[in-house]
Amino acid sequence: MSTMNTISVDAYLADGCGRCEHYRTPQCKVHRWTEALVELRSSLVQSGLTEEMKWGSPCYTLNGKNVVMLVSRADYCALSFVKGALLTDDDGALEPLGPNSQAVRLLKFTSGQEVRARRPLVETLLKAAIKAEAEGAKVVFRTSPEPVPAELQARLEAEPALKIAFDALTPGRRRSHILHVSGAKQSKTREKRVERCIPKILAGRGFNERG
Repeated sequence: MSTMNTISVDAYLADGCGRCEHYRTPQCKVHRWTEALVELRSSLVQSGLTEEMKWGSPCYTLNGKNVVMLVSRADYCALSFVKGALLTDDDGALEPLGPNSQAVRLLKFTSGQEVRARRPLVETLLKAAIKAEAEGAKVVFRTSPEPVPAELQARLEAEPALKIAFDALTPGRRRSHILHVSGAKQSKTREKRVERCIPKILAGRGFNERG
């Protein structure tokens, strides 16, 4: 069983994210985009954000708050802007993380050459994202017929890897987490319940599942 990579971004580029059985093998999807990831990392480091590893992916923070993540998928790598919905995107370059994503937006790439060609856009978006976080800008989340509790929704939008794992759950498994969190009357208690849900969400399990 693989172990999620929390060592360093250098280890991420060398070994992968550790989220699947291809960790530390040539088949790891991280290795498909090495050149592009290195190019993107250069811009991220130069932005002045703090470089960390969270949930198996490079994460760039401002005063402890997540601003943007570097992600690798089967058919692209991307900058994942945590509050991307707040950014001006006149050219439609940013894409939602998924059909239900309200805050996260992706700027996708498939080559190092593409990153270099779009460097001005990358830097413009990074500056805007940093400014939004520094000013404390908030994304206003929509509600749904069976709404995801605000505490869970905010955490999902702040952590793209967690949002991906949550969206990949079956409807019943997602509902089990929603019901568990929303069952608490106080926000502080709901936040604690979110923390208990996270390991199971990342493992692909419902709240009441063992294993």
